[in-house]
Amino acid sequence: MMQNVHLAPETDEDDLYSGYNDYNPIYDIEELENDAAFQQAVRTSHGRRPPITAKISSTAVTRPIATGYGSKTSLASSIGRPMTGAIQDGVTRPMTAVRAAGFTKAALRGSAFDPLSQSRGPAPPLEAKKKDSPEEKIKQLEKEVNELVEESCIANSCGDLKLALEKAKDAGRKERVLVRQREQVTTPENINLDLTYSVLFNLASQYSVNEMYAEALNTYQVIVKNKMFSNAGILKMNMGNIYLKQRNYSKAIKFYRMALDQVSSVNNQMRIKIMQNIGVTFIQADREKMKKAFQKLIAVPLEIDEDKYISPSDDPHTNLVTEAIKNDHLRQMEHERRAMAEKYIMTSAKLIAPVIETSFAAGYDWCVEVVKASQYVELANDLEINKAVTYLRQKDYNQAVEILKVLEKKDSRVKSAAATNLSALYYMGKDFAQASSYADIAVNSDRYNPAALTNKGNTVFANGDYEKAAEFYKEALRNDSSCTEALYNIGLTYEKLNRLDEALDCFLKLHAILRNSAEVLYQIANIYELMENPSQAIEWLMQVVSVIPTDPQVLSKLGELYDREGDKSQAFQYYYESYRYFPCNIEVIEWLGAYYIDTQFWEKAIQYFERASLIQPTQVKWQLMVASCFRRSGNYQKALDTYKDTHRKFPENVECLRFLVRLCTDLGLKDAQEYARKLKRLEKMKEIREQRIKSGRDGSGGSRGKREGSASSDSGQNYSASSKGERLNARLRALPGTNEPYESSSNKEIDASYVDPLGPQIERPKTAAKKRIDEDDFADEELGDDLLPE
Repeated sequence: MMQNVHLAPETDEDDLYSGYNDYNPIYDIEELENDAAFQQAVRTSHGRRPPITAKISSTAVTRPIATGYGSKTSLASSIGRPMTGAIQDGVTRPMTAVRAAGFTKAALRGSAFDPLSQSRGPAPPLEAKKKDSPEEKIKQLEKEVNELVEESCIANSCGDLKLALEKAKDAGRKERVLVRQREQVTTPENINLDLTYSVLFNLASQYSVNEMYAEALNTYQVIVKNKMFSNAGILKMNMGNIYLKQRNYSKAIKFYRMALDQVSSVNNQMRIKIMQNIGVTFIQADREKMKKAFQKLIAVPLEIDEDKYISPSDDPHTNLVTEAIKNDHLRQMEHERRAMAEKYIMTSAKLIAPVIETSFAAGYDWCVEVVKASQYVELANDLEINKAVTYLRQKDYNQAVEILKVLEKKDSRVKSAAATNLSALYYMGKDFAQASSYADIAVNSDRYNPAALTNKGNTVFANGDYEKAAEFYKEALRNDSSCTEALYNIGLTYEKLNRLDEALDCFLKLHAILRNSAEVLYQIANIYELMENPSQAIEWLMQVVSVIPTDPQVLSKLGELYDREGDKSQAFQYYYESYRYFPCNIEVIEWLGAYYIDTQFWEKAIQYFERASLIQPTQVKWQLMVASCFRRSGNYQKALDTYKDTHRKFPENVECLRFLVRLCTDLGLKDAQEYARKLKRLEKMKEIREQRIKSGRDGSGGSRGKREGSASSDSGQNYSASSKGERLNARLRALPGTNEPYESSSNKEIDASYVDPLGPQIERPKTAAKKRIDEDDFADEELGDDLLPE
């Protein structure tokens, strides 16, 4: 076996593991600490290769490299470049630096590694600036100027205008000192123009808000005239604002237009604002023209000498002449001239007062002051009354009452007019006691004041004393036969007294005066209706429709009259028109629904009863009528759903349960038994309740008789409303239903007695409120019948 084993000889030349323990002494690091050459290289730049640059290839210089045994070996360049200092081709290569720039050997010997130079200690202090230098003084002064400008703006925003102005003045003074110092140190081109502009602009603004307009204009002129300031022309708009405050409108418009020329078309917003200011200035100029015109009107002399009508002595001949000229043609002409002048002044004041100032009250105050300083002093109180009436038009009753109460304490003529208006105000507020008190004051101050007598009659009318009210109205007509308020109210009084012929005469006379008065036409139609003359009533109501074609109450009244006459088509037309203009009148809705049931248009009737159920959601009858219409039209499922919904809302309604029982029974539904039990329980509870009520009535028979008597007395007053309800109730009861399937045997499901929400107040007298103390009282159409609400 061993004969096949061959051992490798020891002297084999191809030893695979030879040379692993051999190494170059250059890489021996154990003896580096004792290698003097290596330590010297570490401490210095000796033997260090120069840095490699990006443009020039680095050279590998053949230097002697120290080994652990002190031997040195030269390394040739990798690109065959001669080493530094070598001679090649007879040319000596220059030597390169072997030391880094900026480092010395002395600095590294014996020193520790300190790249941040922390061992050197703190840096030396900076060199102190010289405060006395001109540049530093200029900078400090400029800083103070900016601070003063900021403080001025802050004080202005806080409302301290005086402090803001003082700061602005201080900034201006210091800025001038700054400019002089800059001129001494530097050239004029180095002056800070922005700072100068801001100081001057702030100063001008503070002058303006402190109402020192002359100083503000001078400061703005300094800025505008300085050609070194760019875009300073826009400040002419501020100058225009100042002229506008000074009411120098021509100069304001001039400067606004100059500013408009300075603004380019790119800045449209600024141009629009300037043009708006120009428009406002023109309006203000018109106001001033109106004021000047009014002052000129006041200053026109009447050339009327009132002293010549006063007898200076007891001479009988002179007295006779004075009495003779007191009512001659010349005196009458003077009266006409004075009345015309007063009329023109009052009309002018009423026209310009609302527009010459920011409010009509301020305008009236200005007119009153001008009038008081003129020869027409007595017109000042009339203007105050006009001011109170204007407050009434704006529904500011407190201000009106305050002014009238002040006037009520003056002389008798003004006192009567103020008390008349106060009486009308309190009457409209239903404070009849105060209205009667002020009416008495007005009558006692001026017994011949028809407005005061009319208001007194109104207070008596409100208390139910119609005969006495008629006396006051008659007295007002005797004092002024053209007092339409008294004539209208006396017609209402005669109507209350059931003197219909006399009432008709009054309204016909009034119709001759006021041809297109809808109130007068309606009252005539109403009297004809009370006189049981429906054809004449219809004729006059047609005239009312021609004046006011959209009045829903008049249209419904026409429909009612045509219904009485049996003209169903005309009645339907006017009822439908009334419904179009006012779709919330229950009476009209019910009539239209009944009309469509009459004509068997069940689907159209449904929409009217559904609207009625929306208007009166607590009334069960409307929902029952909707269900009845569904049932008559053959839509039993919809009718059943409507009855169920009605039962959920009104669980104690017996009629709804009866319909549910019959409908469910005929449709074969299981719910019929449940509804029948509920119906039986409700009928039993109703029977018990009726027995209790009956037993309670047996013990109070006397009081019941009294109540029946009072009810019978009230029935006469509510004749028209109850008659409408009875007619509609009879109409709905007469509808086919008791002999039809699924119809209730009771006729109590419709109750058609309603209160008319839009009925005209035909029993309310007109209020006569005196607005002015002259013949054309009550002529203002905007107020409407002199403070009379519709």
